[in-house]
Amino acid sequence: MEKLLIADFGSQYTLLIARRARELGVYAEIVPYYKLADEPGPEVKGVVFSGSYASVSEGPPLPERWIGRLPALAICYSAQWIAAHYGGAVIEGAQREYGPAKLLLQGSSVLFEGMPQASTVWMSHADTITALPPGAQAIAATENIPYAAYQWPEKKLLAVQFHPEVSHTTYGPQMLENFLRRFCGFADRWEPESLIESLIADLRQAMPEGQAVCALSGGIDSTVAAVLAHKAIGERFQGFFVDTGLLRKGEREAVLKAYESMGLPVTLIEAQEEFLRALKGITDPEEKRRRIGHLFIEVFEKAARSLSDGRYLIQGTIYPDVVESGASVAPTIKSHHNVGGLPEKLPFQLVEPLRLFFKDEVRRLGEKLGLPRSFLRRHPFPGPGLAVRILGEVTPERLDILREADAHFIDTLEASGWYDRVWQAFAVLLPVSTVGVTGDNRAYGGVVALRAVLSNDGMTAEPSTLPYEVLFQAAQKILQQVPNITRVVYDLSSKPPATIEWE
Repeated sequence: MEKLLIADFGSQYTLLIARRARELGVYAEIVPYYKLADEPGPEVKGVVFSGSYASVSEGPPLPERWIGRLPALAICYSAQWIAAHYGGAVIEGAQREYGPAKLLLQGSSVLFEGMPQASTVWMSHADTITALPPGAQAIAATENIPYAAYQWPEKKLLAVQFHPEVSHTTYGPQMLENFLRRFCGFADRWEPESLIESLIADLRQAMPEGQAVCALSGGIDSTVAAVLAHKAIGERFQGFFVDTGLLRKGEREAVLKAYESMGLPVTLIEAQEEFLRALKGITDPEEKRRRIGHLFIEVFEKAARSLSDGRYLIQGTIYPDVVESGASVAPTIKSHHNVGGLPEKLPFQLVEPLRLFFKDEVRRLGEKLGLPRSFLRRHPFPGPGLAVRILGEVTPERLDILREADAHFIDTLEASGWYDRVWQAFAVLLPVSTVGVTGDNRAYGGVVALRAVLSNDGMTAEPSTLPYEVLFQAAQKILQQVPNITRVVYDLSSKPPATIEWE
């Protein structure tokens, strides 16, 4: 299978490069720069050198053994490093550009075929190229920098100081398609569904004997991972559904019924009291995640004792989980429930069949595997559950309040036809009180924030412009039917700078 390799130097946008390539039908994998092989394998037809959070003077070196070996696209930091290393010049922090910029083409390049002379691109850099190496040719500029893009035929290189992978770059998909199809020569059209049989075969080989357990939450990721594992090893697979006490209203009953209809072997573990005890008095989000992660493993270790030979832990870890947890070169944004909070020594061998897939790709796998529509359309739900949607201490009383508020919000979206039009929607209980009126009396009550976002992969997100009537109806239901809530607000933050979840 043809492959695009993305050498990661720590850019916040590296994952988007892989996603854009796959959207264009080219299979792409990310490899940290320090794990690159000495030589590219025969299946690698092109390479992208990513941007970085570092400046050229302090950042990691690019692999010279790869430069000139096969077609390459260098983005931002990598474009600057190559220019400086091979005889050009880079000034640090001279004219920082962040945000949209007007790109002006100069001459001709395969990278810009089919594009107008001027377009909008997204900049995010402090260093600036002020001179190109001998043999390199300028192909685009902006009002602030003379070398927004260059090409170097001798090195089989295209280089840009902006980010074509970001949606704000108007012709970014066109540039990437030109690079992949015209410059690198990719001919195959990759589809995630085509990997199902190989995923099952890989799982069978990775788990040749012994039993595997899986934490089934009702989410698309864990469910697809479980179905793949069950197909691979059959009766040696055992799923567990843990009632942590942090679930949404009616979730336990609905999920278990769905798994029964699918023929998945799933055992219920009652652990509400254990998780609530572990979270008592805890307000720090990272500490919540850590405790939940550790207790999950303890619960599974205890459950595994009932198995004759429990050896493996199946997890629905996907690409964004890995990146946001700092498992790549980038700094950690937050620890993720799938890859953060786990103890260093696991009693099981961790198996993550979906860690190279994006959320929408997992849904496509699930559809091909025949999963019920209720799973395919289900909004993402964090592993720590409502614990990270309650800011401050998690108590039974606060959980009851949030469950009711969240249920009213989701029911309103379902009834209005908006549930399937947003990526994710939920309620958050804030740790503040605000003045209100109950009957004829002044009272202080809690605040609920509603959040609904649009996204393709969870890496970036925009707030959904829900109709006023829908928001008003949801707010009125919450205010009238949820005790001790006197105010409802709507979150209009995008990601970045915010994250989708509040903790």
